[in-house]
Amino acid sequence: MAEKKEQKRIPVSKIQRASKFVSTGAKVGGNYVKYYTKKAFNRDLDRSELDNDNAEDIYESLSQLKGSALKVAQMLSMDKNLLPPAYQERFTMSQYSAPPLSYPLVVKTFKKEFGKGPEEMFDTFTKKAVNAASMGQVHQATIGDKKYAVKIQYPGVADSISSDLRLVRPFATRLFNMSNAELDHYMSEVEGKLMEEADYCLELDRSQEITEAIGDSIEGLFFPKYYKEMSGDRVITMDWLDGKHMKEFLKDEPSQEIRNKIGQALWDFYDFQFHQLKQVHADPHPGNFLLNDKGEMGIIDFGCVKEIPEDFYENYFSLLKPGFLQDKEEIDKRFTALDFFHEKDTPAERKIFNEVFLEMIGMLSKPFQYDSFDFGDDSFFEAIYAMGEKVSNMKEVRNSNGARGSRHGLYVNRTYFGLYNMLNQLGAKVDIRKPDWLKGKTEQVA
Repeated sequence: MAEKKEQKRIPVSKIQRASKFVSTGAKVGGNYVKYYTKKAFNRDLDRSELDNDNAEDIYESLSQLKGSALKVAQMLSMDKNLLPPAYQERFTMSQYSAPPLSYPLVVKTFKKEFGKGPEEMFDTFTKKAVNAASMGQVHQATIGDKKYAVKIQYPGVADSISSDLRLVRPFATRLFNMSNAELDHYMSEVEGKLMEEADYCLELDRSQEITEAIGDSIEGLFFPKYYKEMSGDRVITMDWLDGKHMKEFLKDEPSQEIRNKIGQALWDFYDFQFHQLKQVHADPHPGNFLLNDKGEMGIIDFGCVKEIPEDFYENYFSLLKPGFLQDKEEIDKRFTALDFFHEKDTPAERKIFNEVFLEMIGMLSKPFQYDSFDFGDDSFFEAIYAMGEKVSNMKEVRNSNGARGSRHGLYVNRTYFGLYNMLNQLGAKVDIRKPDWLKGKTEQVA
């Protein structure tokens, strides 16, 4: 594999970052001109070359900007229904394989944080990043025989979040088929989460809180220890964990028993957070997990955590209860509480959206209807993606006069579908553990 070229600088000013978006738009426009010129001479030409060229140019631009711009690409890569395969393949690289920052910029960040360089704090410190993602990169360091993972935030990430999101709005409206009204409804939630991800002090506190709460109660999980004295606003130091990312791990063709063991630990990890902690690791992509041959899984990043309000929790999880889809009175009550309906909806509109949300919930809740579920069954995911495509193409959905659904559902839904996708990649069959009230009747929920 070719070594990733390091970046010596990151555009940090609004003008520099906006200029990068403009130049990328010009490249994409040129790709379309080239495609339609070829299409004029070959009517059977498909879009694959256009998609590949655009994906390459857009990813190259976002990977140089880093921060929230690249984070959006990472989020999109988790939904196979939103993007053509060429985009998904390229954007997936942002999860743990983005172009790294050059060492002089790393030293500059350390001196700003601690008044000294990394080689003055550690016995050894890798000059090249061992992992680079959307918001920061990781270096390995040692003190004596002890190995550490040191995560360093890219310069300008926190300061550029709001302006970056304004720049990606035109892309988001097209990709998500959302109106500006809908986008406004959710953008505040996305912006708030990105601001939290850029707050390394908050991430350190949450990492310690969640890992200590779970402890050794879930078989097959392991966590790093965090070191506050060697961390700061833009640096987090933790134990180095050995393991492989999902793609690399699966190349070794682990046994079904190992796949199931890891899948069970992953399910139990999220079950505990949703139902015990009411706050959840809301970034379930393979770059945040390390797997080993024993069937164990390490969690290495708690930057994105969604705290779940009690009223949302009760209304949302009541949708997953056995028998919910047959209880019309309960459906109306919960859908209203979760803002699925609008006051100005006509009876015809209410009927359409009732059917749409029932179909979506039926898909989301399907694993909860069983004692065990085989996530390796691709037909389940093909049905999800087919449903997503059908809904996104419905004119009633595209022309809806405002966002539907609580903003809290944005990261909760993303978490569940990210979890399902990871379990599908593993091909794991898991026991669907859940709280007792989710096994009972709908009326038990307040």
